[in-house]
Amino acid sequence: MTVLHSAPKWSNEGVLETLVAALGDLVVASKEEHGEVVITVKREGLATALELLRDSQEYQQLVEIAGADYPDRAERFEVVYMLLSLTKNHRLLVKTCTDEVKPVPTATTLWPVAGWLEREVYDMYGVVFEGNTDLRRILTDYGFEGHPFRKDFPLTGYQELRYSAEEQRVVYEPVRLAQDLRVFDFTSPWEGSDYVLPGDEKAGEAK
Repeated sequence: MTVLHSAPKWSNEGVLETLVAALGDLVVASKEEHGEVVITVKREGLATALELLRDSQEYQQLVEIAGADYPDRAERFEVVYMLLSLTKNHRLLVKTCTDEVKPVPTATTLWPVAGWLEREVYDMYGVVFEGNTDLRRILTDYGFEGHPFRKDFPLTGYQELRYSAEEQRVVYEPVRLAQDLRVFDFTSPWEGSDYVLPGDEKAGEAK
C-alpha cells in the first residue's frame, strides 16, 4: 500500500524573532498579522536584506512584488516582496517605503524574474528601481501619462485613444465626456436630502 505524506503544517512559531535577529539593524518594523510574518526594512538596505533571506534563511523563491499607495505619508509608496521558502514551507512579506523620487534597489540581481515585476510596479505607481536595466512600462500603452494605481489618479485618466477613419490610425486625444460625469452630488439620499424619495413617506406613518 502506498502512503502519501503531506507537507509539514505551516507554522509561524519563532519565525519572526529568528528573522528579525538575522536582519539586525536593517529592520524598521516587524509584526505577525493575519497569519503572515511581515518585516519592513530600510530602503537602502533592501538588497542586503533580500540576499540574507534568500541565502541564509532559505527563502529561495520570489513569488510577487506589489505596490501600495498611502498619499498622507511622507514616503507614500510601499513596495512589498512576497517570498517563499520551499524547504520550510513558509511565506514571508518584506516591505520597504519610498516616495516619488527616491529609487528602490532592484532585486533583479537576486531573482531575474523581478525584472517584469518591478516594471509593473513602476508602470502602476511610478516607483523607480535603481539597477533595473529595462525599466519600461509593461501594462499601459507607450504614450500613457501618469500611473493609474496612484490614489490621486483620476478614474477617467488624462487621455483617450480611438481609431480615426480619416487618418487611418489610432489617435490620442484629451478625455472628453459626453455627460458631465466629473460633477458628483455625494449627499446620501437617506441623509440630509431636501426631497422625498418614493416610498419614504411611509416611514413616518404610525404603526
